[in-house]
Amino acid sequence: MQLADQKKGTLLAFIAIMFITPDSLLIRLSNTESWNLIFYRGIIPFFVVFIGLLIVQKSQIVSSIINNGWHGVAYIFTFAITNIFFVISIENTNVANTLIMISLSPMLAAIVSFVFLKENPDKKTWLAIIVTALAVIYIFFDSFEKGDFKGNFFGFICALGLAAGTVIIRSAKRLNLVPSAMIGKLFVALIVLIFVDKLKLEGKDLLIIPTMGIACVAIPFVLLTLAPRYITAPEVNLFFLLETILGPLWVWLVIHEQPSIETLIGGGVIISTITIHSIQALKKT
Repeated sequence: MQLADQKKGTLLAFIAIMFITPDSLLIRLSNTESWNLIFYRGIIPFFVVFIGLLIVQKSQIVSSIINNGWHGVAYIFTFAITNIFFVISIENTNVANTLIMISLSPMLAAIVSFVFLKENPDKKTWLAIIVTALAVIYIFFDSFEKGDFKGNFFGFICALGLAAGTVIIRSAKRLNLVPSAMIGKLFVALIVLIFVDKLKLEGKDLLIIPTMGIACVAIPFVLLTLAPRYITAPEVNLFFLLETILGPLWVWLVIHEQPSIETLIGGGVIISTITIHSIQALKKT
């Protein structure tokens, strides 16, 4: 029995975010410098996905990239920017703040989608966006007073990149943008290569970096590139709100970087909203 599009998209987005949630913790546990870390987060997923596409598409990889046209170029750009600024944001503020800023992506995706695709989310999605945005503002108000402007700013740029990326995918549902995302990862590695001081991995990084590159980056970005072909961009980005609470929770449990009470309360509202919205969306199929 084939899954309806709503169920396909929901399942892909949910699985992707579950893989992503330990990502912030692994960044914190790594002893690798920021630019070196970004390089590996680009080059490892590039090779993993390249091998996968060679098996599946064989010689059609190049033609797939060319056929993606301006959608592919735009996606490469937004994908590269998002990947770079995510790590920089994590390095300049606490994990909760970065993920809170990223959780703005559903609201941003709804606005971008409405402006460029004339795709107006239904009332339930708008309500979910408004509730989660208010929860984010509640959490962010306290963190802004602590002077984490740089990290928060880069987190916002990351959220904007995520929103733009999902809208690009949504506008080209018939195209397979996974090869373009793969090139985006290669661009990330090439861009930061000029800032890298050493590429040798030592100690625990020999395990942490490959695990991060494959499980927390390569697998999720493939799933998140496919998900907007089945559900709207705002709906895909709603799932990033799960990372807003689960990401800091992993960090809290392992290295005791404790979120504020505002994060815990707002995160509870966010998870509840996503759960209710997803259940209602699935009932429509």
